Amino acid sequence: MASSSTLLRRARHLSTATSAAAAAATSTTTNATSSATMTISKAKSKLRKEHDTDKALDIYSTVKNNHSTSSPGSTHHAQQITVRRLAKSHRFSDIETLIESHKNDPRITDEHFLSSLIKSYGIAGMFEHALKTYNQMETLKTPRSALSFNALLTASLNSKKFDLAPQLFDEMLERYKFKPDEYSYGILVKSFCDAGKPELGVEKLKELEQKGVRISGVTYTSIIHALYKKGNSTEAERVWDEMVNRGCVVDVAASNVRIMSAVDGDPEIIKGMIEEMSNAGLKPDTISHNYLMTCYCKKGMMDEAKEVYDKLEENCCNPNAATFRTLVYYLCRNERFETGYKVFKQSVAVNKIPDFNTLKYLVSGLAKKSKNKEAKGIIRTMKKKFPPNLLVAWSKLEMELGLASSETEAAK
Repeated sequence: MASSSTLLRRARHLSTATSAAAAAATSTTTNATSSATMTISKAKSKLRKEHDTDKALDIYSTVKNNHSTSSPGSTHHAQQITVRRLAKSHRFSDIETLIESHKNDPRITDEHFLSSLIKSYGIAGMFEHALKTYNQMETLKTPRSALSFNALLTASLNSKKFDLAPQLFDEMLERYKFKPDEYSYGILVKSFCDAGKPELGVEKLKELEQKGVRISGVTYTSIIHALYKKGNSTEAERVWDEMVNRGCVVDVAASNVRIMSAVDGDPEIIKGMIEEMSNAGLKPDTISHNYLMTCYCKKGMMDEAKEVYDKLEENCCNPNAATFRTLVYYLCRNERFETGYKVFKQSVAVNKIPDFNTLKYLVSGLAKKSKNKEAKGIIRTMKKKFPPNLLVAWSKLEMELGLASSETEAAK
């Protein structure tokens, strides 16, 4: 892990590097990971594949220095990926150093720019820091509107502080005297849904209707999703009908919510829903097919599940992390470890590797079947892909299964 002085120096560099000397210093430290002409798009691609937090910081530092005059939105995604990497390693003090350094950037007076910092704190689950940043807007001379308020609301949801959103609605509107927009109300409704209280979301819909606030299909979808998850399919269908009758656009996301509700039932029902989507001019996406695959898996129909996976490309879809996680898990439950190993290798090729809790079943199963070469191959791959601080559980499993090499045992 980088020392605090190194992190502080890097963070200062993020917000103040405008001189040629600073650029030269950055290129020296990041030569192994990126070039001085790296585009934001390329940086995001490298960040998605890079799990070493120090290397991720160097990549972000380079792109930030070379695009210091870019719009806030163009670098925001790269910033979010970097923060996620740090949060996964529990490097919260480093996150604070990185984000706080941006407050010295001249662009801090741009509300979009400051809002990106609030959202990043939310992604890290650091809501108190997000709130502090929001309350500093006068000091930082940043104008305040629904834009930054929505960022704060989003931060509360990402920090799993769902009950705070209604409180923020009351307190901040009274304190700062601005008007929320439709998106603000949508986040408020989602907070009720995420808290497992969709009935409060339904009540809020009625209140918003009386106020003449336009309700989007996304807001309806949040409620429908929460109602299905709570097992209240009758009310979910009623809200669906209301959404359709009000002329809201039924998109792929909304359709997937209905498909999700049928994942424990008959796979033929889901196949019918997917066909209905296509007939309605909607393109079923990876999530749609994941639900069908999961439905087959839950029924123990692994050949059919594997066929859905194999035909994703034919259906113009790419497997995502959930695809690999679900399929590998159920293949292991059905003791089809060799097939699971092949799917794992495909996940590595596209950098969508399942989590430890999924892969430990695969490694254990392969070892049980005396497939030690394959089991060791998985552990070797994980050690290459992730930094040592994220591999403690793997080392422990390796020792338990008797797969540790002499070098590993010596290190232990």
